[in-house]
Amino acid sequence: MDNFQIETAQNVSITQNVAGIGERILAYLIDGLIMLSYIILMSLLMGGLDVSAGGEWMFISIIMLPLLLYFLLWEALWNGQSPGKAALELRVVKLDGSKPAFSNYLVRWLLRLVDITITSGSVAVVTILMNGKGQRLGDLAAGTTVISEKAKVGLDRTLLIEVPTDYKPVYPQVTVLNDADVQDIRNIYQDSLRNSNFRVIKSLAAKVSEILEVTPEERPVQFLSTVLKDYNYYTQQ
Repeated sequence: MDNFQIETAQNVSITQNVAGIGERILAYLIDGLIMLSYIILMSLLMGGLDVSAGGEWMFISIIMLPLLLYFLLWEALWNGQSPGKAALELRVVKLDGSKPAFSNYLVRWLLRLVDITITSGSVAVVTILMNGKGQRLGDLAAGTTVISEKAKVGLDRTLLIEVPTDYKPVYPQVTVLNDADVQDIRNIYQDSLRNSNFRVIKSLAAKVSEILEVTPEERPVQFLSTVLKDYNYYTQQ
């Protein structure tokens, strides 16, 4: 699984875990099975009804329209996920980690015709491999990518954050926190950054500053980032 770093408007770096091609193909196959099941179910229902030729065309349109709009509607209405993506914990996001707008979903859906349908996915695979940010043509045009939200084994599963050897801590009070506290702070902080929910970050920073009995001069985002680095500095000594 590749990853790449993005820089938010608050000058904070976030690492995005790019979904692997294998995961994306498997998610697509799951969605394909769902669509196939829908076709079979609706065909059986149509076969059990005595409809005229005109009625058959109407019924076929009822079958085809949901299939045509399947990915657009699921991703736009279900926060960047189709059932297949949800099963594999994948999600469509903007390159800055925020939630795409409907227009972003629309652009990547329109280019699905070139990326996947006409070329059997070959264009999408080649583009993703060459791009390095998990983007097919539709993602490049829409400014989106597909990330994996699975917990990774290694540093990402722990509290460890790399701090420079010459790092100077700012808040020695962080030692009053325990690992569980810091893990909660880290999870809320990263999730809020990913979703651009800076109101939550502001509330979290206020709560942490109250616990530490400090009055931070930095903005909430920088304050929480410093707290996490300081905690790792002291606990890794």
